[in-house]
Amino acid sequence: MGSVGAVVACRGGGRPSACRRRLIDGIRRRVRTGAPWRDLPAEYGPWQTIYGLIRRCSTMVSGRRC
Repeated sequence: MGSVGAVVACRGGGRPSACRRRLIDGIRRRVRTGAPWRDLPAEYGPWQTIYGLIRRCSTMVSGRRC
């Protein structure tokens, strides 16, 4: 499974997830522009949620558990 597949497949417990596609679009915008997490537009959801998703799933890709 590639890195994008791992991000999409990453599941966490707790609150119901926001639209996964919207969160991934927020990650893509952040990577493309190099803007700080806090400067992401609100249309992608709370920056904390987007940051948490990429942080959890990047550890999963590197071999540790989400």
